[in-house]
Amino acid sequence: MGAEHRRFAAADIERFVAAAFIALGVPQEDAATVAGLMVEADLTGYDTHGTFRLRQYVNRLRDGGTNARANVTIAQEHGATAIVDGDNGLGHLAMRFAAELAIKKAEKHGIGWVGVRNGNHAGPASLYVRMPLIREMIGLYGAVGNANHVPPFGGSELLLGTNPIAVAVPAGDAPPFILDMATTVAAVGKIKTLAQRGESMPEGWMVGRDGKPLTDPARREEGFLLPIGGAKGYGLAMAIGLLAGTLNGAAFGKDVVDFTNDTVSPTNTGQFIAAISVAAFADVAAFKANIDTVFQSMRESDTLPGHEAVRIPGDRHEAIHMDRAAHGIPLHPNLLKALSEIAVELRIDDLARPESEPHA
Repeated sequence: MGAEHRRFAAADIERFVAAAFIALGVPQEDAATVAGLMVEADLTGYDTHGTFRLRQYVNRLRDGGTNARANVTIAQEHGATAIVDGDNGLGHLAMRFAAELAIKKAEKHGIGWVGVRNGNHAGPASLYVRMPLIREMIGLYGAVGNANHVPPFGGSELLLGTNPIAVAVPAGDAPPFILDMATTVAAVGKIKTLAQRGESMPEGWMVGRDGKPLTDPARREEGFLLPIGGAKGYGLAMAIGLLAGTLNGAAFGKDVVDFTNDTVSPTNTGQFIAAISVAAFADVAAFKANIDTVFQSMRESDTLPGHEAVRIPGDRHEAIHMDRAAHGIPLHPNLLKALSEIAVELRIDDLARPESEPHA
C-alpha cells in the first residue's frame, strides 16, 4: 500500500455507500445490507470488488439497468436444491438470500445447492462461501462474469467471462481455507484498479488481437484476458458458466451483458452457492483437527529459494482483515476522487475528510 492512501473506518465507508444507494431509491434495509457486504470485501482485502465498484452500481441504478426495489424470491424448489430470482436487483441481495437458503437446506439434507438468475454483480465470491463456515459447513460458489473478456481456447470472439470459483473449508484452531479465484490469469477488477491508479499491467495478463502482450490497462478493450492454464482454464470457465448460467436460466456466452458499458439492460447474471454439512460426512471435531494437521504440514514444508514460507489460501486476507479492522481501510486518492464525484451527483455527504481528522 502506498503512502498516499488514506484510511477510513469501516463504519464511515458503510454509511457513505448506504447513503448513495438510498439516494437512488434503494430501501434503507437493502442499502445497509449491500453496503455492509461491500465494506466486508474491503476489510478482507478484496479492494477490486468492494467500494471500488460503487461507481458501476450507481450508474446502473441511475440509468435503470438495475432494479432499486427488487423483490428476491424462490423461483423453484426441490428438496436440497432451489433457484432464486434476484429480480434484477443489487446482486448482493440475491446472493445473501441464496446462501442463507443453501445453509438451511444443508441443515436438513446434508447439502444445499441454490442457483441464482436475474442477478447482478455481487462482489467477491469469498463473501458467500464464508457464510456456511459459521454452521460448520463447506461453501462452494461459481458465477458467470459480468462481461465477456475471454475467447474460447483457439478462438478470437469474446464469449467467456472471468467466471470465478470459490471454496471455503472450516478448520479447527487454524483460519479456514478460503480459495477465491478467477479462471483468468487476472480478474478484470484488478485491471480496472490499475487503470484508475495509472499503473501498468504485468505481461501475461492480457494480449492484444495481434497476439502481443498488452500492458496498458486503459487499452484493455483492445485485447482479451488469458485463461489460467491455457485450455484447462478455458474448460473450467465453461464448466462454471454451464452450472451458474445455463442451468439456472441465466445468461452465458453471447447473452452476457457488459454491465459496465451497458447501464440500461438487465444482465440476468447467473451464480450458484452450495453449502455442504461436514456432519453429513464426518465427525466435525475430528474433521477440523485433521484439517489443522494438513495445514500444518503444508506450512512446515520446505520452501523454494525466494519464498519465506508456504501459505494456505485465505491466510493473507485474514491478516489484512485484522489490520484494517484495527487501523481503517486504505483508499487510493483516485478512488476517493471518484467517491467525491458520486457524493456531488447524489447530493450526499462526502466521505473524504481533512487528513488531521482521525478515521475512527
